[in-house]
Amino acid sequence: MNRIICIVLTALLCISCSKDTAEPDPVPTPSESMYFPPLTGTTWETRSIADLKWNQTAVQPLLDYLELKHSKSFIILVNGRIVLENYFNGHSATTNWYWASAGKTLTSTVTGIAQQENLLNINNKVSQYLGTGWTSETLAKENLITCKHLLTMTSGLDDSTDDVDPASLIYKADAGTRWAYHNVYVKLQDVVAQASGQTWENYFNAKLRDKIGMNGTWVQLGVNSVYTSTTRSMARFGLLMLNKGKWENNVILNETYFNEATTTSQNINLGYGYLWWLNGKASYHLPQSQLTFQGSVIPTGPNDMFMALGKNDQKIYVVPSKKMVVIRMGDAADNVNLALSDFDKTLWEKISALYQ
Repeated sequence: MNRIICIVLTALLCISCSKDTAEPDPVPTPSESMYFPPLTGTTWETRSIADLKWNQTAVQPLLDYLELKHSKSFIILVNGRIVLENYFNGHSATTNWYWASAGKTLTSTVTGIAQQENLLNINNKVSQYLGTGWTSETLAKENLITCKHLLTMTSGLDDSTDDVDPASLIYKADAGTRWAYHNVYVKLQDVVAQASGQTWENYFNAKLRDKIGMNGTWVQLGVNSVYTSTTRSMARFGLLMLNKGKWENNVILNETYFNEATTTSQNINLGYGYLWWLNGKASYHLPQSQLTFQGSVIPTGPNDMFMALGKNDQKIYVVPSKKMVVIRMGDAADNVNLALSDFDKTLWEKISALYQ
């Protein structure tokens, strides 16, 4: 009997060994580290479509669409590495282009940096930094407007003009009760300048631009303060935000403020943070409208995506779930627009085809 038991046990052991040899436990694939390009020079690691096991046949339709729609440049980063980088219509990697309202997110970020340096508090009233009389509201109504209201587009000021001189900043509603896309956010640049004792551009360059290796300058176009840079500089900023405000191990913007900036900031426009657009929310508002639209801002895009959107389709899309940043610069895809357009929806159908 003992001999039979030994034979059975030996057989079972052999079967077990054979099974282990044929079907080893799967080894988890280590997640790729986030890459950050050097602060100077043109070195930037790449990753191919084949490496990612994406759909190569979806690349050309995407590039054809971008060129058809008057694009100047397009970049996709995954884990910080360049997967696609394309230039169209005479544009190049060294050409500067305007960010338009996508640059609002630069103002949001630098406001957060100034707050973490204890130079300002976004919950303080704007007049604490600019003095009273910066609007033509009554003192009581003006004192309701905080820096946070400028960050969230809820100042209550009349949005029928882009002018930001006191005579043009007229009462429409109490601060915090009405969402309206308004150029008055630019007053945050004056707040930062006053709070830091530096010019806006000098503070911006020292605290953000130079720390992540961007190029670019601020240009005053009428009442608008517009940033211009290369496409790669825009991608550097997108990468910083993908990494929650850190560049390698350096905290440029603290994560608490980053989280506030990229989540719903008020209960009127659920698709808006601190000058960032947010995808995947239940409803949203559009510039120059008080209508509430149901559903996601870009229904074809990932739900966790947050976005810097500028006039004539300047785009930074940040997708944490895909560890991806997408940049588009160029002329208007179709008609002149302030932020969102039908272009976003179709573009994301074509981007998604790369990895679905």
